Amino acid sequence: MNNSQNQESQTLLKVTNLRKHFPIHAGVFKKTVGYVKAVDGLSFSIKRGKTFGLVGESGCGKSTTGRVLLRLLEPTEGSVIFDGGNVFDATKREMKRLRTKMQIIFQDPYSSLNPRLPVREIVGEALLQHKLVGSKHEMTERVIEVISKCGLFPEQAYRYPHQFSGGQRQRICIARALALNPKFVVCDEAVSALDVSIQAQIINLLKDLQEELELTYLFISHDLSVVKFISDDVGVMYLGQIVEYGSKEQIFDNPLHPYTEALLAAAPSLDPQIRSRKKRIIMEGDVPSPANPPLGCRFHTRCPYAEDKCKKEEPENKEVEPGRFVMCHMAQRQV
Repeated sequence: MNNSQNQESQTLLKVTNLRKHFPIHAGVFKKTVGYVKAVDGLSFSIKRGKTFGLVGESGCGKSTTGRVLLRLLEPTEGSVIFDGGNVFDATKREMKRLRTKMQIIFQDPYSSLNPRLPVREIVGEALLQHKLVGSKHEMTERVIEVISKCGLFPEQAYRYPHQFSGGQRQRICIARALALNPKFVVCDEAVSALDVSIQAQIINLLKDLQEELELTYLFISHDLSVVKFISDDVGVMYLGQIVEYGSKEQIFDNPLHPYTEALLAAAPSLDPQIRSRKKRIIMEGDVPSPANPPLGCRFHTRCPYAEDKCKKEEPENKEVEPGRFVMCHMAQRQV
């Protein structure tokens, strides 16, 4: 097997030139007057059994990316190759089969659980829909097995969401995602609604489950410390584009894009040595509208290093080191 074939066999999900533009309607006849470019030309891949962290400010398109990958939203353009097949070419019947292999854990454990159903039905509903169990008794056995893996007790299968704490509800959401034995799970801000101490428990649970069940994660977050702890590779997203992409060590030890530098500089740290080494970069102004992104480099309106070229020419997404990509004229010149 040559090197490229070996890399392909290690890759579970490959995203190429992914775009999702939402139309803006105006007037009595709801005429399309523009587009919100929520996701605008993403390319990355996720290795089997690994975690890809997608990080950036709120509103940069992270959650939309996760939903488009699973076809909860239809794409505008691009391809997603999952386990050798293009997700966007799948028929309704094929998509139903794919749903058992691709799951999502939503951000808010309070609003993503049906308050009228007990845990047994919340977690087991999909098992019946996909005919993966032959009876309700078999469904209950599977539900108890999966909630136990997620740190809940068997008797809790008969309780309702309002009887649980936030951390326990998120465990139910994780159990629901894992009930179908998926290969790939999108964790969409899966710990951001929880207390810090509970966040640590849930992240450790996700890591343990990944090891035990050989899961592959797309971990979406705005919290750099969480991404650093759980991820193997990291993509830094700004205004619908991944501006820097590489291994966790490459991104956190030697950031090349000014936006990555600014995010890392803004992240709090208890270690005085780390604080003293931090390069202070102040981002000016607000994030531009994705309906009308700036010409040239999208970050130039807030970048302390911006030159004339940055305002006119969009930088290429260039591989500056093996497996390391960056969209920045300055960084490409320095490497």
